[in-house]
Amino acid sequence: MRSALAWHRLWAIVLKEFVQMRRDRITFAMMVGIPVIQLVLFGFAINTDPKRLPTVVFDASQSAYSRSFVASLENSGYFNVLETPSTVAEAREALAIGEVQFIVSIPPDFSRQLIRGEKPVLLLEADASDPAATGNALSALATINQTALQHDLKGPLAPLAGGPAPFEIRVQRNYNPEGITQYNIVPGLMGTILTMTMIMMTGMAMTRELERGTMENLLAFPVHPLEVMIGKILPYIIVGYIQVAVILIAAHFLFGVPIAGSLSLLLASVLVFLAANLTVGMMFSTLAKSQLQAMQMTFFFFLPSMLLSGFMFPFRGMPHWAQVIGEALPLTHFLRIVRGIMLKGNGWAETWPNVWPLLLFMAIVMAIGFKRYRKTLD
Repeated sequence: MRSALAWHRLWAIVLKEFVQMRRDRITFAMMVGIPVIQLVLFGFAINTDPKRLPTVVFDASQSAYSRSFVASLENSGYFNVLETPSTVAEAREALAIGEVQFIVSIPPDFSRQLIRGEKPVLLLEADASDPAATGNALSALATINQTALQHDLKGPLAPLAGGPAPFEIRVQRNYNPEGITQYNIVPGLMGTILTMTMIMMTGMAMTRELERGTMENLLAFPVHPLEVMIGKILPYIIVGYIQVAVILIAAHFLFGVPIAGSLSLLLASVLVFLAANLTVGMMFSTLAKSQLQAMQMTFFFFLPSMLLSGFMFPFRGMPHWAQVIGEALPLTHFLRIVRGIMLKGNGWAETWPNVWPLLLFMAIVMAIGFKRYRKTLD
């Protein structure tokens, strides 16, 4: 009678599984690679307490007290004072584009009011479209308010030492005054959903032809490879726009997210983003041998896109190397576009700096996919 468990039979099954793993290298790479990617990204790149946020200061006072306040901002670690633009309008344009996070305005009579004990008011304008990016910095203002001039409260200002703060910092949260999280998350969801579905669907489209044996019929057609790629992409662009319509309707009427900018500009930008993602899917389809492999490649691309784009964690809280990778991903630029148009009311001039990277990305990936597709034909 055969025993229920024989080591030599068990060992044979184990060896068989290792042989199958070696043959299916993409699955093995996914099993090892995704935990490594998660470990590196969560361990080194993710930081929910961003510091050294870009700040410009309009110091109309130019006094020793105002300079002490600016020094306290920098010493807190949350504010990185940049070169100040020539006008407030330029600074607010930089705030709309996302180049700066804060604008600080110090009144010309700051010192005079301080000496008279009139408690001067400083204005701090914040880009609050991403509440997580600015929350800790704004919380640090309470400490800065108390400690900024402690070493300067001498002579005529000595009576102010030890009492309440001698000046007031008035915070103006632009684009999302109430700090509503849905205003930041729901528009971002549009980008993540489109990235996931568009790449996966197009990646599986070509490999499905291989699995069903209809690839030979497609290759027999008198069509150019570029025509095949575009013909495969166009139907999914229509599907993508249906998804966008559903998300926008839900965002506006269900979650109350405003659409401050041009809807036509938003839809035009969506077209570029869809095309960029679909070319990635087409490139994956030329590399994968099955629908399962195409799906696995999609996860490899989707994971860093979700973690390094600024969707889940503040982009400026990441180290430089992670920001460089994030800048190469289409989702990073689309999040800036969709949040800029919906929350800030950005126009074409503010949107273009994030559109051309999408066009460049699409051109590079399409060239790789086209080259791979020609090899498939051979």
